[in-house]
Amino acid sequence: MTAPFPGAAPLPPPTEPAKTDPDPQGGRPVLWLLVILVLVALLATAALWQRLGNIQEQLARQSADSGAQAVEARAAAREAQDLARQTAARQAVTETRLSEVALQRTQLEDLMQSLSRSRDESLVADIEAALRLAQQQSQLTLSAEPLLAALRAAEQRLQRAAQPRLGRVLTAIQQDIERIKAAPVANVPAMLARLDEMARGVDELPVANAVGPDYQRQARRSEAAETGAWWMRALDVVRDEARGLLRVSRIDDPDAALLTPEQSFFARENLKLKLLNARLSILARQPELARADLLAARAALGRYFDAGRRTQVMAGSLEQIQSQLRNVEMPRIDQTLALLDATAAAR
Repeated sequence: MTAPFPGAAPLPPPTEPAKTDPDPQGGRPVLWLLVILVLVALLATAALWQRLGNIQEQLARQSADSGAQAVEARAAAREAQDLARQTAARQAVTETRLSEVALQRTQLEDLMQSLSRSRDESLVADIEAALRLAQQQSQLTLSAEPLLAALRAAEQRLQRAAQPRLGRVLTAIQQDIERIKAAPVANVPAMLARLDEMARGVDELPVANAVGPDYQRQARRSEAAETGAWWMRALDVVRDEARGLLRVSRIDDPDAALLTPEQSFFARENLKLKLLNARLSILARQPELARADLLAARAALGRYFDAGRRTQVMAGSLEQIQSQLRNVEMPRIDQTLALLDATAAAR
């Protein structure tokens, strides 16, 4: 064929239509394929429906479980709400009780502080009264022992109390104890006992102009009893017999030589009075008067009495007492008592 347009390529020749195969057996495979596909589709649909049923059953069970869980959750929620209300009520009661306990604790602390203050006040008052009484006893007896005993007892009570507020009082008491122990205080009770003993021994002292063997025998026997010498008792008999015939003695003081037997009694009594006056002066805290009486007693002892061993011992005792009278004044604790007064007033 020629081209419809000049210069164009020529058209191909027309083709004939295809012929169909009139054989019917050529379409069977396709049919079987369709049948298989339908069967597979049915099987897949059945499996799908079965799976869907299982899913529905599972969903139903889950839904039932969810419903039960929801019921349980609602019950738990109600229980939780009830528990919360109960807890809130208990908390309110607990807070109320805590407030009451706090109030009671505050009241108890106030009571304890009040009791502590009262106990401290009573302790301070007792210690002050005991120390004042002990100081008076020391001044009357002229002995530091009552005051030291009271100070030691007060120190122990303060140490057991262990109150910081009373620390200054404890320190002052300890300082007083050390000061009194270091003070050169005379042993006045021993001094008074020694004066009483000397006053009782005046009757046994022989006077310087004693006549006859009685006073001499008494003096020698006293010395023999003190020394324990048996031979002095044996010589006593010989001397009594020999001196009974003739007696020669030397008297240095004319007053002693002129002393009659009646005046010897008054000389002894006068010596006793001087010793007793010295004792009373010591008790009256008048050491100057006591020393004057002791000097007079020492002079009378040397003037009217024999210079034997007993007389010398008594004279030595009088000198010792005179030297001890310089330290008769008792120490005082006025500063500690003032501190106790201030502590009691501050409370």
